[in-house]
Amino acid sequence: MSVVVVGLSHRTIPLELLERMTLAESDLPKALRDLRERAHLVEAVIVSTCQRTEIYAEVDRFHGALGEVRHFLADISGVAVDDFVDHLYAHYDEGAVAHLFEVASGLDSAVVGEGEILAQVRTAWELARAEGAAGPILSGLFRHAVEVGKRARTDTAISRGTTSVSQAAVALAAGTLDGLADRTVVVVGAGTMGEGMADTVADRGAGRLLVANRSAARAAALARRVGGSPVHFSDLPAAVAQADVVLTCTGSPVFVLSADDVAAAMTARPGRPLLIVDVAVPRDVEPAVADIAGVTLLDMDDLRSFAEAALAGRRAEISLVRDIVAEEVDRYSELVTARLAAPLVAALHQRAEDVRLAELERFKGRLASLDPRQREAVEALSRGILAKVLHEPTVRLKDEAGTARGERLAEALRTLFDL
Repeated sequence: MSVVVVGLSHRTIPLELLERMTLAESDLPKALRDLRERAHLVEAVIVSTCQRTEIYAEVDRFHGALGEVRHFLADISGVAVDDFVDHLYAHYDEGAVAHLFEVASGLDSAVVGEGEILAQVRTAWELARAEGAAGPILSGLFRHAVEVGKRARTDTAISRGTTSVSQAAVALAAGTLDGLADRTVVVVGAGTMGEGMADTVADRGAGRLLVANRSAARAAALARRVGGSPVHFSDLPAAVAQADVVLTCTGSPVFVLSADDVAAAMTARPGRPLLIVDVAVPRDVEPAVADIAGVTLLDMDDLRSFAEAALAGRRAEISLVRDIVAEEVDRYSELVTARLAAPLVAALHQRAEDVRLAELERFKGRLASLDPRQREAVEALSRGILAKVLHEPTVRLKDEAGTARGERLAEALRTLFDL
């Protein structure tokens, strides 16, 4: 058995294609059940965020599993395999482990060091476990990945400064407009990302903050907490007409702002420019909005460029985090090796102990005349012989665990000792 990751991310695929490959949260349970039914996938976890769609799996055949994941991605997206296969990446065993650890540490994010991804990795694992898709192998891997992500942020300064997509979106808007003072800002979405944007806008002292969400109660609760005003979702076009900046990130599978909506809003505010920052994947704003006079539309591609430019002060931390990842990959491999060898080693030692005890029982009559001291000497002698005989097979098995040679040695021991 091996662990693989097959995926697509903001680094490998155009945004317009990535958004078609992204799974909505409500679709994940069914998708996990689908993966479990694939012939070569034993366990599976799906990490689907605005920046990536990745399938982590324990597999019995790499190439067979790779083909199954490709067809799974085609099935859930409606995109032909030939249209995205060149954008796929696949990592195997230690490469897959290292990739997950880098993802959890924030090294593979558009905003390097961002904290949201660590919670997303944990949530993906917890959902897969709840659906019965993540078993002992992937649960052990993801538990370790969460620890690595925490260590990276504790032991280095990788998370210092602007280290979330929501913070970066607000910083991008503020930088484009030379600040948010006296500006009217509309935040669309009251989920985790929307909350982060609203909090950051409030911290930056925007002139007026409006919060829109499909759930009026959530919009009202968030607006109340940040000192803003709620907007009913049906009134969003009217709110856009008042805004200087619109920040949007919902989980909607369809556009929440169409070109017609924004064109109508611009007609109601002649001469006033509008900045829209759309960091949703799939996108919340129809791309044709960018063609409307007076509107500047920025998306995840623009945010990624902005985040890259702001990274200079933390580049030294990236090297430190990579060192942590390499160290933790080695530690994880050692733990896996020990787990793989331990049951067979225990079974071998138990079989030998059973033989030792059976022989002592067989010679019980002939040993009856021994005094306690002599009997203890016989016990110690028999235990010592077993320990010496089993020492070399035990060491070899542990050293080779997880390798092809290790599998051959393990199979030989099982056959020879009927384990």
